Amino acid sequence: MRIFIKTAIVVLGLVVPMNVRSQENNYKSEPVDFSKVIISDSFWSPRLKAHNDKTLYTCITQMRDSTKRISNFEKAAGLKTGLHEGIFFDDSDVYKAMEGMSYSLSISGDKKLEDLLDYWIDIISRSQQPDGYLNTYYTLNQPDKRWTDIGMHEMYCGGHMIEAAVAHYRSTGKTTFLDVAIKFADYLDRTFGPGKKHWVPGHEEIELALVKLYHLTGTERYLNLAHWLLEERGREFTDLKYNVNIQNDIPVSEITDIKGHAVRAMYLFSGMADVLAAKQVPEYREALNRVWDDVVNRNMYITGGIGSSKSNEGFTEDYDLPNKEAYCETCASIGMVLWNSRMNTLSGDSKYADVMERSLYNGVLSGVSLDGDLFFYVNPLESDGDHHRQRWFGCACCPSNIARFIPSVGNYFYTKSENEIRVNIYAGNETNIKLGGIDVNLKQQTNYPWEGIVKLEIKPDAPFIFTLKMRIPGWCDGFSVSVNNKKLKNKIIKDGYLVIDRLWNKGDVVTLNMEMPVRMIKDNDLVKENKGKRAIQRGPLVYCTEEADNTGTDLKKISLSRKNTFQLSEGTGKLYGMKLLRTNLNGNTITFIPYFAWDNREPGMMKVWIDYRE
Repeated sequence: MRIFIKTAIVVLGLVVPMNVRSQENNYKSEPVDFSKVIISDSFWSPRLKAHNDKTLYTCITQMRDSTKRISNFEKAAGLKTGLHEGIFFDDSDVYKAMEGMSYSLSISGDKKLEDLLDYWIDIISRSQQPDGYLNTYYTLNQPDKRWTDIGMHEMYCGGHMIEAAVAHYRSTGKTTFLDVAIKFADYLDRTFGPGKKHWVPGHEEIELALVKLYHLTGTERYLNLAHWLLEERGREFTDLKYNVNIQNDIPVSEITDIKGHAVRAMYLFSGMADVLAAKQVPEYREALNRVWDDVVNRNMYITGGIGSSKSNEGFTEDYDLPNKEAYCETCASIGMVLWNSRMNTLSGDSKYADVMERSLYNGVLSGVSLDGDLFFYVNPLESDGDHHRQRWFGCACCPSNIARFIPSVGNYFYTKSENEIRVNIYAGNETNIKLGGIDVNLKQQTNYPWEGIVKLEIKPDAPFIFTLKMRIPGWCDGFSVSVNNKKLKNKIIKDGYLVIDRLWNKGDVVTLNMEMPVRMIKDNDLVKENKGKRAIQRGPLVYCTEEADNTGTDLKKISLSRKNTFQLSEGTGKLYGMKLLRTNLNGNTITFIPYFAWDNREPGMMKVWIDYRE
């Protein structure tokens, strides 16, 4: 199959109330919860299975058997004796894994998993101090040193605990973990705030958690505390005054460009978006728009990864995007999904969903092996064959983050408002969405991201007028659409979405056919690393060359030209079910594979950006 190449210059500077009450919400739409999205396709289903079979239990085994993470809680609970062992913020990994366990439990109903969660929750509850404080490092090693060092991640750990507790409650209806979270949040509210102790968390996260707890309980104090913690930044209240690496150099409303640690920045911006959605803080919207432009157009890799520097796990200067030395932490790519999802729901603009998709399919998925039991912490765009996936890390934030992200991927497929459904991510699935008192069943059939055809069957309980918006990805230059096999001639595009507003009847079918040519991507000329090079992209997927498919070819010496054409081929072995790309270079066939799939076979060189000759 011969595919036309479109050469594109792409600037790659390269997201059950307990006390129900009316809550202000500035989001234009809200995500459809993943638990209502039943995934049944050939792309995501294997990844969910690998997560349930391997990823989750790798995390459980490491925390329970191979490291001291669970043992630390048992000590703090009085079940064992001894001091804290490991890194001071290891508690957070346990909480992230528990969040993932809760998500998986909501899908699988696994009794053994539920029993394990119950045990872990019990020892965590016993570890909590009478006043609500919870942190095994300080409880065991320095009980008199609480809140003396903002770099020790007390609130970061607590934030992940709250998020896990909310997930557990929503999955099981049990309040055992939620009670712990509320007790901790109440303790924070008594300790910090106007007229109390000043504080700036060294690693953002608590802000997201407090807003999530506010939405669950209706307790406005939690929202106000999250807002206050954001407003503390850039002030003169801490020893780490003007610390750029933790985004504490200027007030958050004055942010113009990206600085510091990549993951912390993503959580900060996500927290700002959450507070903005719940309160009228217009200066946050302006700041988020400014910094988004800086991140995406001057500091993001083609993979949707961010953070070029190992020294600060973050940013240096605009357009500094080395390939071999790229840091691109997996957690940062997850953060890009979290932040851009929120920006999309705030604005209704598909450009945020475009970035979300880029980070999801390339930056996030590269962080976990196809089998689900090996991980990348760092995701370079070039390797001499010396960068490999590992079963675990001393700092294991990325595996545990993957553990909570993958089972919740359905969160990013749809958003809804009072009379509107938006489709953001294409994948085979079925869901039920309530609009205006009417249940609307959606069934999506597609072989995306390998093919651009999406068939969406719509089944409202009764004939119903609503607006359907289907994202037309930024990479898509041409498409056709039909409703009930009748071609739609007057296509309305708004904010990057195809808009279909009509009376929908049970069994209506929308078929979207997006052209998916191979594209040679030219980077911004200000990215010195990529001058005279091209990257290969098809649909949402970035491709790379890997030595495993190109034995005998020196990948450092290959070069492309505008004369190159590409043929699709079917992957085999570990790459079964994938679409590979092949082209001829000087009589040799060079194979390109999806970037997320590299380093799943024998070790060898890898390159994303390839030399180019006019």
